[in-house]
Amino acid sequence: MRATTRAQAAEINGGELRPTIRIGIIGYGYWGPNLVRNFCGVKGSQVVAVADRRLDRLDLVRRRFPAVATTQDARELLQSPEVDAIAIATPPANHFELASKALDAGKHVLVEKPLATSSAQALALVTKAARRNRILLTDHTFLYTGAVRKLLELVSSGSLGELYYYDSVRINLGLFQSDLNVLWDLAVHDLAIIDSLMPARPLSVSALGSRHVVGQRENIAYLCLRFPNRQIAHVHVSWLAPMKVRRTLIGGRDKMVVYDDIEPSEKIKIYDCAALFTEGPDIEHQPRVSYRRGDVWAPHLDMTEGLQIEAAHFLDCIRTGARPQTDGWSGLRVVKILEAAERSMHENGAPVALDWEEEVA
Repeated sequence: MRATTRAQAAEINGGELRPTIRIGIIGYGYWGPNLVRNFCGVKGSQVVAVADRRLDRLDLVRRRFPAVATTQDARELLQSPEVDAIAIATPPANHFELASKALDAGKHVLVEKPLATSSAQALALVTKAARRNRILLTDHTFLYTGAVRKLLELVSSGSLGELYYYDSVRINLGLFQSDLNVLWDLAVHDLAIIDSLMPARPLSVSALGSRHVVGQRENIAYLCLRFPNRQIAHVHVSWLAPMKVRRTLIGGRDKMVVYDDIEPSEKIKIYDCAALFTEGPDIEHQPRVSYRRGDVWAPHLDMTEGLQIEAAHFLDCIRTGARPQTDGWSGLRVVKILEAAERSMHENGAPVALDWEEEVA
């Protein structure tokens, strides 16, 4: 690897007083190219090296980013004093080992979702990052998109009223994964959104799934989370659908929202409608239901790529020591739900209680 001092890095970045943060990226398969592109485009960072076992993938790096060093051995990035932070975009089975070694080497770490393949592994990473005073960010990219940030704004402002439900469909034809089921591949996105959106932690999870390919894992699944105060979240995921759908309904007491990530511009539509319940005067106190139907509007959204915002956020957290929006705890909570959902699937959908006692602020 070519030596790049901090002073040289600052010069490359326009002579800023703050040194440029030097990034090493492990994995250049599906997601790695997006990480390289965005970190190269964010002010204050320099991608110094990419590691991947496949020579054909490294050839792509050299053609597209000739200034970036390449290696087949990830240990070179982990051991290099030229690398300040590591971004990991490998199969999930490798996440824990690579992230753990990166933290041991004193690197700040960004890990592609899911953070790990078990809650025990995820908790170990969170604990190690805190002990070594390193930033650990889970790559829950959707949380940084303009659409989801608008959802969080609507909920936190109270404009939807009390939340009733979150109902999502995230389906397409493929891509079948050999090392994880469809919940770990697709439902992880909704669980990260739910984790930020809902005002309380879920009490339990139940899930049903099925596999239709011999030797493969579940390719279709239905997951349900129950919360305090009668709130509920439902997620339908599938690799065996004839079309790609990314649609979420969020119901509140005062307003409802449709979030369609396939829409090119109007991804969020707010419906000023509600069902109003009042007790009747009869002896059985049956509720009377009336309906309010108002306007529908699509708010303006920031269309900046979510991963670009996430990359800049990661750098800011490294510089300031701030807690990332999608920190290790966020990754741990999602992994814990996925782990419990998988157990529920194996028990024919039986609810599995969720315990959050180990989490600290």
